[in-house]
Amino acid sequence: MILPQVHDPRFITIRRGGTLTDSDHRLLALWAADCAEHVLPFLEAAEPSDMRPRYAIEQIRAWARGEIKMSRSRAVGGHAMAAARVLSGAARYAAFAAGQAAVVAHVAVHELGAAAYAIKAARATAPEGEGERAGLLECHWQRDQLPDAIRELVLDDQRLRNDICWSVFDC
Repeated sequence: MILPQVHDPRFITIRRGGTLTDSDHRLLALWAADCAEHVLPFLEAAEPSDMRPRYAIEQIRAWARGEIKMSRSRAVGGHAMAAARVLSGAARYAAFAAGQAAVVAHVAVHELGAAAYAIKAARATAPEGEGERAGLLECHWQRDQLPDAIRELVLDDQRLRNDICWSVFDC
């Protein structure tokens, strides 16, 4: 469970009654894509022929540039998450991260799903006893990638949803 029970208006676009601007929505999508792409090598090492997760990341970036519709990005996000179902460990989490990133076009709060699954991927690929440290390093890397315009929004979201995101944002 990575989605909140109560919808935060800061993650709902203005045209749907929230306060999220289109430009910030695009920044959330691009940050989620960066988080997912950072751990994509874990998936590609295990399953190099499955391009669905990489394609999902490409498509969310295309959506952010205004090149495709939200429904296209959402659909390929589902395909990336389908790829995860037959995998395990870091590869599975990396595929889920890519899928979560792609569906940010549809529901902005999936931004933390991409980040959380990426941290889980980093933890899963670390040598025994190093998982926590690998997760912390990934979390810090992600925070370093946050654009100033959405930094406080994402950090507050991490604080509010850390418990339902496997407490991966304790960094």
